[in-house]
Amino acid sequence: MITPQGKKSIEQVFHKAARQNLGRSAEDKIQVQILSDSSPAFTEKKVILFTISSFIFRLLTIFHVEDTAAMREYYLDSKSDRSLLDVFYEYGNLCCGAMNRDLVNHFGHLGMSTPYLLERDSIVFLKDLKPGHTARFELRLPNDLVIHATVSMCENAPIDFKFDDVVEESTGELEFF
Repeated sequence: MITPQGKKSIEQVFHKAARQNLGRSAEDKIQVQILSDSSPAFTEKKVILFTISSFIFRLLTIFHVEDTAAMREYYLDSKSDRSLLDVFYEYGNLCCGAMNRDLVNHFGHLGMSTPYLLERDSIVFLKDLKPGHTARFELRLPNDLVIHATVSMCENAPIDFKFDDVVEESTGELEFF
């Protein structure tokens, strides 16, 4: 069981990580909106799956990414010979790494998977994992680009935590005496 506070905290962890890590630069504003259960199904053909696991849960973060000219223009340099999906693995990894860092403050012994590229049709099997919480998001990038994401937590024990977005992390300041 995941408490209501735990569900809200999972969503806040994703929201923060997406805003800070999915833009090409720090100046790019990413708008993150949670979608209702009655929102239409996502139509992107490919999904990229990241997993953060502990002894008591598995958190699946799924990015629904469509390889379009506009999306390639945003994420790729004009001279790049890499595919959009290859580059988005790195952005997704940054986002999930940030989630991992925020979650480790509440849960120990976290591990993160390498990304998996799957076909959209595989998402129907997500319900077979019996997640305690699933949230769907629309991410608005500059130039009206949209990425969809699904965050789903499967728990093996009760989950309750409160995410505090204002926790400052020490970065090795000098101290004078």
